Amino acid sequence: MIAGIFFKSTKSLNLSQCMKVLVSQNRSYTNKLNEQQLAIQELARDYANTYLKPRASKLDLEGRFPFDEIKHITNLGLMGACVDEEYGGLGRDYLSLAVAVEELSRGCASTGMVVSIHNFLYANLVNEKGTPEQKERFLGDYTKGAIGCFALSEPDAGSDVANIKTTARRDGDYWILNGKKSWVSSAIEGSAAAVFATFDPELKHKGLACFLVPLDAEGVFRGKKEHLMAVAVVCARAVTACDLQLDDVRVPAACALGPAGAGFRLAMEQLDQGRIGIAAHAVGIAQAALDTAINYAKERVAFNKNLTRLPSVKDRLTDMCILVETARLLTYRAATDVSTKNSSMAKYVAGRNATAVADHCVQILGGRGLSVKYDAERHYRDARGTQIYGGVTDIQKRLVGHYLLKEYDAL
Repeated sequence: MIAGIFFKSTKSLNLSQCMKVLVSQNRSYTNKLNEQQLAIQELARDYANTYLKPRASKLDLEGRFPFDEIKHITNLGLMGACVDEEYGGLGRDYLSLAVAVEELSRGCASTGMVVSIHNFLYANLVNEKGTPEQKERFLGDYTKGAIGCFALSEPDAGSDVANIKTTARRDGDYWILNGKKSWVSSAIEGSAAAVFATFDPELKHKGLACFLVPLDAEGVFRGKKEHLMAVAVVCARAVTACDLQLDDVRVPAACALGPAGAGFRLAMEQLDQGRIGIAAHAVGIAQAALDTAINYAKERVAFNKNLTRLPSVKDRLTDMCILVETARLLTYRAATDVSTKNSSMAKYVAGRNATAVADHCVQILGGRGLSVKYDAERHYRDARGTQIYGGVTDIQKRLVGHYLLKEYDAL
């Protein structure tokens, strides 16, 4: 319906006018957002346009973590968008956060990614599942600048969460953790992490527990930054990801999040949220790629014509627009109706579409699309990663099929 409104509103416009509508990010769909959500969108968009977009390329090329940018975003309240106000958050809903992540990612994918993971995978988890004491220790400071992490994956346990090897052994009033976590985003800069471990490997997923662990605790060792292609596997050039080695790490029993055995459920619920964040992240990257392609096509002349007058370029821009809008609609639906099926559909489609849109962008720019002097190649690298971290597209497709058939079986 929203897409229909957009196309209806542009039906009588010429191509140049349509381009202006697209570059303004199709504001017609925003009439489905409420006033608070629109305010968050404008806040994030203005910051992204003013501060993030001019700095994104340099951050990427230098591989520099966006400390200053995150500090500013913290001051805007967006590092605790869904956190209760009593703990310094804004108390907003998931759609507000998704809209913010989209806008920030449109300006700088690396910064948008840090905000997404910190909020959807750490802050929301503690806010929703933590005790008052846990919130006081592991949440209050995390709306004021401290960064939280999510330590689930291991060298031999990515999508196969039940195969986690990190162990948790009870010792009086403490738990002792041993093991290795992989691809922990922002762990070098982070202050605490939600760490998942098994207290009984024989129980498989029923033996998992979640612990809130200060990353400066004795026995926690942070590995070196992984140098990857881009955002792929939770790491853009300006975002860090590293291993966490846990050697006899003693954490008070009070740091256990939820009862023993609830770890698998907590992980699955949080991954549902995390996929919404990744989908929003992908939509922002896709929109940035569309912006780049349109701005270039409007200025570039070939065969004595502006590129926007060439049928092949028009077709690509049209395809890009449809791909962006489709991903956006699924992402917004997932944020308002959270379920594994919806979040997996949103991530699956948004990741694939963002990669396709970025590929079109590179193609439209031609040789310049491969140059680091232009944004197209960065958009492609960033988009490609959204199909991997948070659960590869193959897993998302499998999940959608599982829940689809389950729904029909219940009829």
